[in-house]
Amino acid sequence: MSNSLIIADELGDLEALAGPYQMMSTRDYVSRPAVFGARNVRVVNLSRSYGYQSLGYYASLLAEARGHRVLPAVETALDLTNRDGYAHALPELQAALERDLAKAGAELPAELNIYLGDADDPRFSGFARLVFDWFRAPVLAVTLALATKSRNNAADVAESAPLTIARISLRTFARLNEAQKAQFATVLAAQSKGVWRSPKPRTQARYSIAVLHDPQEAMPPSSVSTLKHWARIAERLGVEVEPIQRRDVARLAQFDALFIRETTSIRNHTYRFAQRARAEGMPVIDDPVSMIRCTNKIYLWERLQQAGVATPLTRVVRKGASMEPVAQELGFPLVLKVPDGSFSRGVRKAANAQELKEISDSFFADSALVLAQQYLPTSFDWRVGVLDGEPLYVCQYRMARNHWQIVNHRPDGKAVEGGFKTMALAEAPPEVVDLAVRASRLIGDGLYGVDLKQTDEGVVVIEINDNPNLDHGIEDAVSRDELWTRLTGWFTSRLRR
Repeated sequence: MSNSLIIADELGDLEALAGPYQMMSTRDYVSRPAVFGARNVRVVNLSRSYGYQSLGYYASLLAEARGHRVLPAVETALDLTNRDGYAHALPELQAALERDLAKAGAELPAELNIYLGDADDPRFSGFARLVFDWFRAPVLAVTLALATKSRNNAADVAESAPLTIARISLRTFARLNEAQKAQFATVLAAQSKGVWRSPKPRTQARYSIAVLHDPQEAMPPSSVSTLKHWARIAERLGVEVEPIQRRDVARLAQFDALFIRETTSIRNHTYRFAQRARAEGMPVIDDPVSMIRCTNKIYLWERLQQAGVATPLTRVVRKGASMEPVAQELGFPLVLKVPDGSFSRGVRKAANAQELKEISDSFFADSALVLAQQYLPTSFDWRVGVLDGEPLYVCQYRMARNHWQIVNHRPDGKAVEGGFKTMALAEAPPEVVDLAVRASRLIGDGLYGVDLKQTDEGVVVIEINDNPNLDHGIEDAVSRDELWTRLTGWFTSRLRR
C-alpha cells in the first residue's frame, strides 16, 4: 500500500498502529489540502464519526474530490446509514453467510467485526470478504440474529441457516478495544506487504499494480517466475507489482491498476475483477469489453467480417440445423468451434460426416450456436502481440508433434505444445504484422494476441486473444526487457492522465 495515509480525529487514537504509512489528523487533512500532496494517495479514514456533515464525512468527501482513494467512501457511509441503503446486497450476503455457517460448528457469534475484509472470527472469512467487497470500509460491524419462522411459511428454518443478517454498520476505530485494535493493526500491516516486492526497493514506488493469477493453473498466460521477472523490472520504474488471487477481490481497491494473468471468461471471477477495476477507474488488462469481444468467437468473427479483415471461410450453425450444407461448402476436413472455448479447447477437426455429427452433437449439448470453419493446414501459426494498437512481439508457434494444433490436449489430461520461434518485428512479414494490428484495433487499446495463418492464398486472422501468453524467454526472447518496460508504461501512462 504505497502512499498510504491514515487519518484520525486525534493522533493518539492511532498509537496501536505502526507501519509504512503516514498519519495525520482529520482536521489537518480537511483544512490543508496541500499538506499531503503526493499523487496516488490511499486514505484510511479512522475518524470518530462518519455521520452526515461530520468532520469524518467531509474528510472522505474531500478525499474523493482530491483524487485520493479513501476508505470509507461517502457513498459507503450513506449506504450503511439504514437498512434500505444496503438491502439490495442482503440476498448475496446471506447466501455467503450460510455457506460459512455450514462449516462453523457451535458457539455462533452475535456480531462480527470485519477489518479491511478480514473477519475477527476466521470461520467467517468468506462472508467477510464479500461484505467488504460490497462496502469498503476500515471496520465493519455485522450484527447477526437468530433465524425465525417466516410469517408466510410455518415450516421451520433450515438448520443450515441458524443466523440471519440483522444489521451492517460502520464501526469507528476509536471504539474498538485494545485487542480489536491490535487485530486491525495486524491486518493493515499484512496488506501493506507485497509478495514479489524486493525488501529494499531501489526506487520509491509511485504506483502499484495487482496481478490476478492462479498459481495452480495448469496453463496460465504467464508463469509465476515470469511475473516475478516483470516485478523486478517494474520496480526499477517506480512501480510495485503484487500478486492477488480470486479470494482477494475485496483488496482490489488498494491498488492502482489490474493485470489479469488467468484464463479469462465472462462466466468466472476474472470478469468480475475486470468489472470492479473498471468501476474503480483503474487501468485494467483485460478490460471487461475486451473479454466480451474476444472470448466469444461468433462475435469476433462477425466483427472481423464487418471490418473486411480476412478470416478462414466460416459459417455459424444453429442447433437443430442440418450440417450437410456446411460440409458441402467447406469440405472435409473442417474445423468445429464452440463460441467460448480458449487455448485450443473446444476446437475439433472433423474428417468425415460421422465425425461431424458426433462433434457437433456434443457441442450443441452446451451451446445454441457452433462455428464451422475451413481447415487451413500449416506447420505453424503466427502470433502477433499488440499493445495499445502497436505491435509488441512476433512469434511462430509450431504445431504440436503429430497434431494439427499448437497445443494437443490429450485424453489423459496432459497438454503437449509445439516449439516456438520469436523474431524481431522488422523481420516478420509486414502483411502479417499489419493485419494483426488492424484486427486488434477493432477490439480496444489493451494487450491482445492475434493468431494468424499464412497460406499461398494470403494471410488470415484465426483468433484474437484478450490475455495472450507472455512468458520470460519466449515472447520476450528478442526484445527482452523492452517488452516489460512497454507493458509497465501502458499502465503508468494511463495513471498519469
